[in-house]
Formats: sequence, structure tokens, C-alpha cells
Amino acid sequence: MTRSSSDRPARTRRRLVRLAIVAVVLLVTGVFTLDGLARSTEGTLSSFLAGVTAPEASPGSALAAVDDLAVKGRAPKTGYDRDEFGPAWADVDRNGCDTRNDILARDLTEVTYEEGTHECIVLTGDLADPFTGEAIAFQRGQKTSTAVQIDHVVALSDAWQKGAQALGEDERRELANDPLNLLAVDGPSNGAKGDGDTATWLPPNTSYRCEYVARQVAVKLRYELWVTTAEQAAMTDVLSTCPDETLPTAG
Repeated sequence: MTRSSSDRPARTRRRLVRLAIVAVVLLVTGVFTLDGLARSTEGTLSSFLAGVTAPEASPGSALAAVDDLAVKGRAPKTGYDRDEFGPAWADVDRNGCDTRNDILARDLTEVTYEEGTHECIVLTGDLADPFTGEAIAFQRGQKTSTAVQIDHVVALSDAWQKGAQALGEDERRELANDPLNLLAVDGPSNGAKGDGDTATWLPPNTSYRCEYVARQVAVKLRYELWVTTAEQAAMTDVLSTCPDETLPTAG
């Protein structure tokens, strides 16, 4: 959901609040005295803060889209169950393959398939893991499959606490199987993430953080999920380092 120009005053107020916090911190920590702050800005706070504001977001960028997300507190986890998002790895696109194998086939290279499955069940492949930056050899098996897991970029538990409770059954099922919200990743890293959002977990591979957070923003916009204040600030911090990172629209 994209907000209209009538929301711009609210965005401006949020930016001003963040800027005021920066100024207070600088004063309290002694980086500037009040007189020094005034002199350095020719008597105006705004001109001083211009040097510490986030880069201007490019139109259509993930950074610009952060301001379109609703900001609320985290709702209780009461009632959450994985089954609320439909059967795990359903064949929602009706191509004859379940979602897990669809994502493995998309994200792995040198893929081989189990015979007789019409190229549905992935047996082996190579993953350039986005979370760690390492190469992982995938092999299907009881003891080996977990080396590569399918991550919900916006964790389903997090989504439940930030608006998904109000979605219809079909919408929740779509969210759980949306390629935009799914990535093949290193299993242990996925376990470490749990249901963390941007404020509590980021990929160890710093070069992937912009793309990762941009996906979270895109998913939350698509399904009208909200963010917490801390989450919004963390998203802005990451995406301010890459103000031209585009907002993905497809998985």
C-alpha cells in the first residue's frame, strides 16, 4: 500500500524528531556545546543537522519506501501457529512442484533432479549463500538437506505480530509461499535469525544487507504489514548506505 502526498507532513515530523534526537545526543555527549552548535550552523540548528541527515532517497528506492510503512508496536504472539499460513511449502503456483523445490531450483546452480519427478525434486546443487558469502554444496538427504534452508525474509511469526493476523487465509498462504519473501540460505544462519526483524538480526555478509532489507521493506508493503519504531530506524540506517537500492517487486 502506497501512501498519498497527504502523509508527507507525518513523514516530515518523523524526520524532524530523528534529527532532534541527534542534536540532543551531540549536546549531551559533549561533541558540541550549545554555543558551538549555534556558531557552526550560523545560528540555525537545521543547517547543522543537514550534515548528519540520511542521504536523499532516490525515487522508487527501498530507502524512500521505508517512510511508506506504518509504524506501530509489536502485537502479542497469541494465536500464532505455522498452520495459520497454510500447509508448509504448498504448490501455490500449480506448476506441480512444491515451493521449497521451486526456490532451490531458482537459487542453486548446477542443479540435478530426482528422476521421474519432471524436474521438481532437487537432488544436488551449489549455493552462493547470501547470508554468509560462502559456497555451499547442497545434497538432498535426511542428514544433509538442512545445510541449505529456505528463509522467510519476513519471518511468519514477525508478520503475525505486525498485521498478518488481520489477513485472510489465502493472503497468509500467499505470504508464506511468495518468492519475494523466500531465499535459499545457509541453514545455521537461518536458525540464528529465528523470527528476527531488521532491528534484531542482519546477515553476517555485510555486502548483502542492503538487498536483504530492501526485500523486507517490499514484503511488508505488499502485505500491508507494519514495523516497530526500532525496526524502521534500523531499516533506514542500513538503506542510507545504499540510497539507490531499488525496491524489489518480484521474487
